[in-house]
Amino acid sequence: MSTTPTWGRPRARGATGLIALVAALAGGLLLLAAPGASATTTSTFCVPQADVSACVSGTVGNRTDPIEGADVTLLDENEAEVDTVTTGADGKFSFQVDKAGTYYVSVDPDSLPDDQEIIPPADKFQGPDGSLIVTVTLGQTTVPALEVRSVDYKAGGAGLGTQLIQSVVQGLRLGLLLALASIGLSLIYGTTGLSNFAHAEQVTLGGMLGYAFCNVLGLNLWLGVVIVTLICAATGYAQDRILWQPLRRRGLGLTQLMIVTIGLSMAAQYTFQFFVGADTQKVVVESFSSFTVGPVTLTWMSLIAMGISLVVIGLVGYVLLFTRVGQATRAVSDNPALAAASGIDVDRIIRGVWTAAAGLAGLGGILYALVVSNGIRWDTGMQILLLLFAAVTLGGLGTAFGAFIGAIIIGLVVELAGPLGAPGDLKYAVALIILILLLLVRPQGLLGRASRVG
Repeated sequence: MSTTPTWGRPRARGATGLIALVAALAGGLLLLAAPGASATTTSTFCVPQADVSACVSGTVGNRTDPIEGADVTLLDENEAEVDTVTTGADGKFSFQVDKAGTYYVSVDPDSLPDDQEIIPPADKFQGPDGSLIVTVTLGQTTVPALEVRSVDYKAGGAGLGTQLIQSVVQGLRLGLLLALASIGLSLIYGTTGLSNFAHAEQVTLGGMLGYAFCNVLGLNLWLGVVIVTLICAATGYAQDRILWQPLRRRGLGLTQLMIVTIGLSMAAQYTFQFFVGADTQKVVVESFSSFTVGPVTLTWMSLIAMGISLVVIGLVGYVLLFTRVGQATRAVSDNPALAAASGIDVDRIIRGVWTAAAGLAGLGGILYALVVSNGIRWDTGMQILLLLFAAVTLGGLGTAFGAFIGAIIIGLVVELAGPLGAPGDLKYAVALIILILLLLVRPQGLLGRASRVG
């Protein structure tokens, strides 16, 4: 085995029960597939003993996106192989040694997914064949940093300009996927005034169902995408029918309804965790390779996902602008009471918005699992929730087109923050800082109206 790594590579109970039922279906399918998921030998947990042994333990990838099946090798100071282990579903590896000193850690690049590579901190990758140098002390655990990134991000030693061009393309990809969910979130706010904190869980549900149908059941990818979108849309319809419409008719205030969405979000998250666990479930499509155009490298799946997002967002825009349903939706968003007096069935329009919003979020979830994180976790929705709210607020609360523009800006800021010096997940904080600065200048957002503020 080669040790040379390639671096750079209502009732509230009713709605909650409905989401739990759908999550149970996906979780059950995932659990059915779990026993035969891997036949490789994974590392065991190591506990250091004072003056006796030490441990070299860590994770290939990170907590939110661990890499399963990576072959990790430990070499001693004489460059002799101590041991090789294969990471499990949690991406963890662990070695036990009985001597202090210098060791070298390397990852077999052939064992990584085709679209992943190790991020090299240049000052530490100076061992044989570019391996990572670690200093081991008896009685302690040393944790090497072996984070991964998408091959799409690879700059390969290129200059800042090349990295920025690559990041712009990736930012557009992320922005389009965020737009699928944020447009629905904005429409819900526009027609009901409700900030739905449970909306991002539809993204998680879409990714989990995508894994269940495409990887566990072996359905064709595009058939799976359609089925997932329809199922998620159905959960949106059921949520409004069972939960939100009765609560609206009982006259609950927006603050009370928002608290319900927070509770619904937490219930959905822990339902996902109960059935699926903490592992990342990957939606793997092996037939899509990568391609390079000038300084830009992308996978074909990324390009297709961007195309699907553009087409769907274009259809939503067409419906809102040129159909009677779209005109009625905009009328309800502007003034529900006047719309009802004009003969528009407000409840029907709101239910259609909930249905479409959940379907768009589910579609965004399966595409996100395919091209961005290469997997889905029980808390994926929670991780992107602030980005969705940032996109909606930046574009203007209640405006679908504003949410689209806001999502593109947030996607670009997140991806450009890395080459410009923001380490790790700090790039997400940079996006929120940009949001705050813009709201200080224009509180209503880019396309919002001042009358919506306050």
